[in-house]
Amino acid sequence: MKQLIYITRDKKNLGHKKAASYIKEAIEAALFIEGFSDMAEVNVMLCDDERIKELNFRFRNIDKATDVLSFPMQEIDIDKLNSDNLIRNPENGALLLGDIVISLERCEAQAAEYGSCFKEELQYLTAHSVLHLLSYDHMNEGDKSKMRARERQIMKKLREDLEDE
Repeated sequence: MKQLIYITRDKKNLGHKKAASYIKEAIEAALFIEGFSDMAEVNVMLCDDERIKELNFRFRNIDKATDVLSFPMQEIDIDKLNSDNLIRNPENGALLLGDIVISLERCEAQAAEYGSCFKEELQYLTAHSVLHLLSYDHMNEGDKSKMRARERQIMKKLREDLEDE
């Protein structure tokens, strides 16, 4: 199902012209892996380290840049993703998942640090954040293990989809 994904850039000329398409692919793959068969709405803001540092301090009281921030719209029970009891956009019925903020600057640096490419790192950060929007967390080892397994499944699907093209 086509998802409603709105992507904005905090500043002009942040670069990476294909970033929006990479993000959309990752969101759709994450929702597919989660078995979500309905329409969802996600907002993504792309920014630099300076802006994400401001947001990280404002919302988490952590005074440093990070790679991605997730702002879930609601608590979601993964086993009831298609429930009628969830908050939806009244105009189109889409499930409101929340907002994602990604530092493209940090994404580039991490891709180089981890020996990856920009696309893979951006898609990983997006998938990670979508899982947070779906109420996954990594605060304890059990939850972390479950979340990491899902991230691997999503990244595998993205690689398979690329091979099918």
